Amino acid sequence: MPKAMKLAWCLLVFFPLLWSLADGSGDSRILQRLTTASSNYLTTHQLWFNQTLDHFSPYDHRQFPQRYYEFLDYFAPHDGPIFLRICGESACDGIPNDYLRVLAKKFGAAVVSLEHRYYGKSSPFNSLKTENLKYLSSKQAISDLAAFRQYYQDLQNTKLNISSVENPWFVFGVSYSGALSAWFRLKFPHLTCGSLASSAVVLAVYNFTQFDQQVGESAGPQCKAALQEVTRLVDQRLMDDSKAVKVLFGAESLDIDGDFLLFLSDAAVMAFQYGNPDRLCSPLVEAKNNGKDLLDVYATYVKEYFMGTFGVSTESYNQHFLKKDAPTESADRLWWFQVCSEVAYFQVAPSNDSIRSSKVDTRYYLDLCKNVFGEGVYPDVDATNLYYGGTSIEGSKIIFSNGSQDPWRHASKQTSSPEMPSYLITCHNCGHGVDLRGCPQDPVPIEGNSRNCSSPDTVNKVRGKIIEDIDLWLSQCEAADM
Repeated sequence: MPKAMKLAWCLLVFFPLLWSLADGSGDSRILQRLTTASSNYLTTHQLWFNQTLDHFSPYDHRQFPQRYYEFLDYFAPHDGPIFLRICGESACDGIPNDYLRVLAKKFGAAVVSLEHRYYGKSSPFNSLKTENLKYLSSKQAISDLAAFRQYYQDLQNTKLNISSVENPWFVFGVSYSGALSAWFRLKFPHLTCGSLASSAVVLAVYNFTQFDQQVGESAGPQCKAALQEVTRLVDQRLMDDSKAVKVLFGAESLDIDGDFLLFLSDAAVMAFQYGNPDRLCSPLVEAKNNGKDLLDVYATYVKEYFMGTFGVSTESYNQHFLKKDAPTESADRLWWFQVCSEVAYFQVAPSNDSIRSSKVDTRYYLDLCKNVFGEGVYPDVDATNLYYGGTSIEGSKIIFSNGSQDPWRHASKQTSSPEMPSYLITCHNCGHGVDLRGCPQDPVPIEGNSRNCSSPDTVNKVRGKIIEDIDLWLSQCEAADM
């Protein structure tokens, strides 16, 4: 991702096909919410592949159907590359029509996309009880990608009636799926020529205070001060009349104050993360300058933009709802399990100059994990970072890209190293995954068009560098196979 915590994990990502999840949690939920029209997809035709349940057991041979998609309009079958777009932490209902289409056309590539295990229509179980979630992890997910890559290459060779061709493969992902893209290249370098890890949250972290600090920096002094005043007023009114302030925001169902405070802080993050800072800051700053009630103004933003435009439900923040293990149309419980068992990304208030409430602390998150999943589910971030390397990842031919306004960039690799260039796309509304999606992301720009970015030249310059890297690595890959 990478809501800021649950919608953007982004913040970023569930069978014998016993039910269909129409929505998800995490960064891909936002993308999915904004790409409901079929014209915004390259394809929505679903295909199926029998996937291994446990890649790390020599004795467990169970399988489950995993959903995938293919787009072949520009594909040169005998020697064209195959672009593997990784789906993240929500239902994957097709291949979005973003900048990857431009890249596919330029390189004569096929585009294939595999739904993440457990999400959407790709879950092994019809119950989400904690013991059934033991196979939901990034390690299993990247092994899924490896198995699928081999299956799909063999499928193409069978179609062409050839036996030994290996098309050059390149992997793409944004947010959590961006991390998967980097990790797949790291762990399976022989299966891909390179990777684009866009806004890739490769660093698992408990006390993610930099997230809140970046929100303040992206907001600017006046908007930051207004947001801090909102937080102070909410904290005070929670003590005076908890029910009334929750009703004001349409969140009276959140009886746990921490859930309510996380909901409010995520609402602010959304504007910066997805390239719409003025949607939040302009009315707030105006209200503060004119002595208007900041809570009323912020409540309007939350209900009209966060809950309206993005379709965020308070259920996604309700621990009573998250504890339910029956099939639902929400993937929130699934993503929270990955958060609570593997990566954390706990967005906590810094010790001073915070925007979010100080009540949103590490203890709040750990209590949530225990309450929702029971004893024994705990994010071992040290083990995760030891396995993948965190921001010190030692892979090769991985492109890291980040938007300057995106608070998630502090969990990404932002320093270039040999064969792993890192690009920061700087502009007023450059958010999460801006290189592939464009900006702002509401409404979604077709083909990732950059014209509405505050500095399109900056976006296009980085895209040019990305094309150069892909071109070089594909050519090196092809030369090695000759």
